[in-house]
Amino acid sequence: MDGVLGGMNLPADLKNLTREQLEKAASEIRAYMIKTVADNGGHLAASLGVVELTLALHSTYSSPADRIIWDVGHQSYPHKLITGRWEQFTTLRQIDGLCGFPKPSESEHDPFLTGHSSTSISAALGLALARDHNGDDYRVIAVIGDGALTGGMSFEALNHAGHIKANMMVILNDNEMSISSNVGSLSAYLGRIRSDPKYSRLKDDFENFVRRIPSIGNKALDYAERIKGGLKYLIVPGMIFEELGFTYFGPIDGHNIDAIKNTLKQADQMKGPVMVHVVTEKGKGYHYAEKSPEVFHGIGPFDLNNGLLKKKKSASYTEIFGQTLVRLGRENPKIAAITAAMTSGTGLGSFAREFPERFYDVGIAEQHAVTMSGALAAGGMQPVVAIYSTFMQRAYDQILHDVCMQNLPVVFAVDRAGVVGEDGETHQGLFDLSFLRSIPNMSIMAPANENELQHMLYTALNYAEGPAALRYPRDKVEGLELDEPHPLPWGRGEVARKGRDLLILAAGTVVNQALEAADRLSLEGLDAAVINARFVKPLDEELITTWAAKCGRVITVEENVLAGGFGSGVMELFEKKGLFVPVKRLGIDDHFVKHGSRVKMLAHYKLDSNGIYSEALAFAGHKAVKEQS
Repeated sequence: MDGVLGGMNLPADLKNLTREQLEKAASEIRAYMIKTVADNGGHLAASLGVVELTLALHSTYSSPADRIIWDVGHQSYPHKLITGRWEQFTTLRQIDGLCGFPKPSESEHDPFLTGHSSTSISAALGLALARDHNGDDYRVIAVIGDGALTGGMSFEALNHAGHIKANMMVILNDNEMSISSNVGSLSAYLGRIRSDPKYSRLKDDFENFVRRIPSIGNKALDYAERIKGGLKYLIVPGMIFEELGFTYFGPIDGHNIDAIKNTLKQADQMKGPVMVHVVTEKGKGYHYAEKSPEVFHGIGPFDLNNGLLKKKKSASYTEIFGQTLVRLGRENPKIAAITAAMTSGTGLGSFAREFPERFYDVGIAEQHAVTMSGALAAGGMQPVVAIYSTFMQRAYDQILHDVCMQNLPVVFAVDRAGVVGEDGETHQGLFDLSFLRSIPNMSIMAPANENELQHMLYTALNYAEGPAALRYPRDKVEGLELDEPHPLPWGRGEVARKGRDLLILAAGTVVNQALEAADRLSLEGLDAAVINARFVKPLDEELITTWAAKCGRVITVEENVLAGGFGSGVMELFEKKGLFVPVKRLGIDDHFVKHGSRVKMLAHYKLDSNGIYSEALAFAGHKAVKEQS
């Protein structure tokens, strides 16, 4: 590490830097982040926007003694760089390298694991309560983006913290609103008044004086409170937070280190919960990220000189889903699309533009999205809820209670199902088969390729008699020529390859890996049949049991945890039918999957063709005639 930060004991030594040195440090951090993300990919725009805020926090407080929690974690790269991870930063999101999100097992400066949105205030409140219970003395600060405040959990936490008057700080990182000098000056003035002990004493003295006035004391005090309340609504920009019990400071220029530090010092003089509102620019310091912050929110490796992706982008399952939904939406005016703050991420941008009256982005509110969709279905619409698998977990109760219990025809497009790669534990979509399969009335489909994806979407919208989910990976498609969308036989799989020695049952895009493995197995004298299950629920019972009995040995393959997944369903089927055949299940065992490229992680868990091939040989008691790579 060279420059201003070279040779320093970080983050402690930041307290000794001048404003000019901190500003130079900000430039160094930005340059290093841009270069690293250009090489590795990552979440750049949000992190570029909080460089000065991060430096202000760490030059004011003493981490890890003081706890700083970064909501979601997309904005945590500067925090990682100045808390002992500068040299490791080049390994960002690589196997055995730095995680893209705050992670306690990675650093003592990360007090709580974050990856999903809107959790930081709840976590900060818990830490503050534990501190007080244990008689400790440290600051607790939650840094939450304005987008994360669309998640209801954040307001649940604000309400609780304000109610119990918890001593903690919430920093609202607002990267959408512009800032005007007069509003900023007024809020700074109000901040100085609030933090001045003389102001509090004067207010108390006034109230005591009014109470001592005979007969009219209470009425006068009531009038005074009403007047004070009305004036507060006129002059205090953060009144909603004040009403929730927080003392509000802001908005503050989030790129002015001195302004932030001065406000933090004022806020520290207050008792109870404090809200500091800072305004930042997403992508700050890199022209292309400033111009297109949504593109640089999460981006693959790119060319520093022009901001363009280094690899030509291939079509993805997400894009095929989005294109198909637009096509079907033109034919059916009752189709509506719902997502939770992921319009482009779920491929719904075109649908939103073409059918704005039938598109609903509800913000980071997955629970609300699902219940609202259930009611849309009850009202005669055909809702399609597009949410990442990892975020769908947050709406489990709503899926069960508000959709499936009423058997409402809601279609769930479960994007990024299976191994997602570099985002790691918090974002792997490895649980949806298990938690959806257990719910009565739910049907589940898993396409083997892009053609099946569009056919399954058509089938779900036209033939499902209740809720249906189709799950597909974060991956590029095969490049097949697309057919006209048409219905698939409900609850039916297909024999993708005939064989007699071994049956490989696969669900989803691992079907293609199974077929490659079967071709290689034939060279070893092992004739493997492959069935593309298509439906995880209901299973094609007749097809599966017939071929299982014929082959005598079964391997199931799925991108899901083994507990309660596709393989479990197959074994339950065999038990129900009284069919006793050896079964080997391939999937994810009982642990959380770390970060790394999708290709490498599939290989690690033996879910690629090589892994299926080697597991099948061992299961069948064969030894390879020759090694193949």
